Amino acid sequence: MSRAYPSQEFTLLNATGYVVAQRKAAVASKATGRLEWLEVREGSPVKSGQVLARLESRDVTAQMQQAAAGVRVARANLEQGEAELKDATRALERSLDLLAKKFVSAAAHDVVVARHDKARAAVSGLQASIAVTQANLRAAEVAVEQTLIRAPFDGVVLTKNANIGDVITPFSSALGSQAAVVTMADLSTMEVEADVSESSIGKVSVGQPCEIQLDALPGARFRGAVGNMVPTVDRAKATVTVKVQFIDKDTRILPEMSAKVAFLERETPEDQRAARTVVQAAAIVEQGGKRLVYRVQDGRAVETPVRTGMKIGEMLEVVDGLQAGDRIIARPPQNMRNGAAVSVAAK
Repeated sequence: MSRAYPSQEFTLLNATGYVVAQRKAAVASKATGRLEWLEVREGSPVKSGQVLARLESRDVTAQMQQAAAGVRVARANLEQGEAELKDATRALERSLDLLAKKFVSAAAHDVVVARHDKARAAVSGLQASIAVTQANLRAAEVAVEQTLIRAPFDGVVLTKNANIGDVITPFSSALGSQAAVVTMADLSTMEVEADVSESSIGKVSVGQPCEIQLDALPGARFRGAVGNMVPTVDRAKATVTVKVQFIDKDTRILPEMSAKVAFLERETPEDQRAARTVVQAAAIVEQGGKRLVYRVQDGRAVETPVRTGMKIGEMLEVVDGLQAGDRIIARPPQNMRNGAAVSVAAK
């Protein structure tokens, strides 16, 4: 006696694969430095933008403070230049009035005009200087921000690749350095990548219902649907990668789990998703209008009436009469009688 799922009756194709996360990232930093703080560990849930780790930043922080001081100095210089421009403007107005009354010479007036023009040009230069210092400050702020390693999306930390004190470089080009600090994934985007033989790919279509069984959870079947098919064939294996999305979510599903996928002809009705107790059709004996099987008990064949249900492949569902673990005679001979002595063949 065994267990079977009704979906086996309308399964078109079976394939194997692995569970993967559609959104997965090796989180690193664009900056180079020594890791001085690490907030997370394997299994830690994180939010988008959350700071996961920090590199030493005293040098870039000092540069940012220096740039901020440069902005303040430039603004102070601009205030001084604007004050000089105001004074030059008032002097120019007085000189124009005096020149109109012939109280000053044209040469003296030209000196006042030149001073005004010089002050105005100085203000323009100081305004440009402020723009330069502000740009330097933004660059320094970016450099400081790059020492903070943030989560790119909501997810869970899968592996921790670096420890405090390790040197982090963008491309891990130096000996003993690390590139990614942690690897994380969005577990809400889990799917199965199954390899389907190219000769059978015609039986698969996008949106097709599937049933997923994980080796780690053999007693559970999860509903799925074909998300998409990779538009190329693996020449070495003659297979096409088909991505099957989970409809039923479960926190026990983890990346890299081995999976078996059954591609179905139609969606499994809700009342047929549970496993059924089944026996081989040949084990059912018709006697007096009743169906029975011979159950092995204490070395004897015991007639056991059963009530059968739907046919699942070559098996027949047993609705009532047997319990899990019962041993039955798969193909009882015609002369089998109730209470006959039997022996179990060694495997």
